[in-house]
Amino acid sequence: LLAAGQQPTQTEFETAKETLRKQISDVLDNAASFEDFSDRLLQQYGITVKKSRGRLSYLPAGRKKFIRAHSLGDKFEKELVLATLKENAKSQPIILHSNLEEKPDRIKKLVDIQAKLKQGKGIGYERWAKKHNLKAMAQTLILLQEKGLLNEDALDQRIAELDTKFHESLAVVKDLETRMANNQTLRRYAASYKQYRPLAQKRNAAKSPATFEEQHRAELTAYRTAAAYLKANNITKLPSPNKLEAEYCALASEKAQFYEQYKEAKIELLKLKDAKQNVALFFREDERTQHHER
Repeated sequence: LLAAGQQPTQTEFETAKETLRKQISDVLDNAASFEDFSDRLLQQYGITVKKSRGRLSYLPAGRKKFIRAHSLGDKFEKELVLATLKENAKSQPIILHSNLEEKPDRIKKLVDIQAKLKQGKGIGYERWAKKHNLKAMAQTLILLQEKGLLNEDALDQRIAELDTKFHESLAVVKDLETRMANNQTLRRYAASYKQYRPLAQKRNAAKSPATFEEQHRAELTAYRTAAAYLKANNITKLPSPNKLEAEYCALASEKAQFYEQYKEAKIELLKLKDAKQNVALFFREDERTQHHER
């Protein structure tokens, strides 16, 4: 039984990789930046993508280990993914520019001018950096005024609240993704068990079980794998397919709600962290200027 059960596991993994390829390709065809690519993968399919040592890895919902891009094919590796995203961005520059102008996800960061000058930057860079910092600081103040967070303590408290909301929402999203994956697995095994159980019963009643086994090895292996899964999970009665489908839809709907909370918290959190950093650097530069004038 163990030997018979090993082959489907490998087949299922290969099938899972093929599904992963299709899902990544679907998102890659429409995304125009790596952040957009990453967000869409998580939102649409529950796939997490990470960069590490110049390479990409993907974590489908329900799995514990990342799948390296090179095992999926060249198309899914970092260089080709970034090249595709770059081409996608070229095809819709006006839309992207409009979105950034209307509602940017980040605010401009102040440049540490003194640090850059020590690194060898010249007067031309200094002039540009001063103009950049003025615009970035104006953007920062507008944001803090709109949020009513000009007080440092209030800003710190809001950042802490958003950080908690961000992590809690993400944890719920991940939990729901796991439950959705478990639901799909149960549906698949329940369907296999129901489909091939009559064949297993015929095998037991056959005059030559060995011959029957040889003729229907794939189907019987699928049945035994499904039966083993159901037994391991203490499932003695097959659940209704309609009930499982309804449960999956409910989980997907709940996931979408929490994903929006996660995304909103992430955007505001990043903005406020940038704003806090800008304010700190602004006053540090101001102190340097006053010290120099003395």
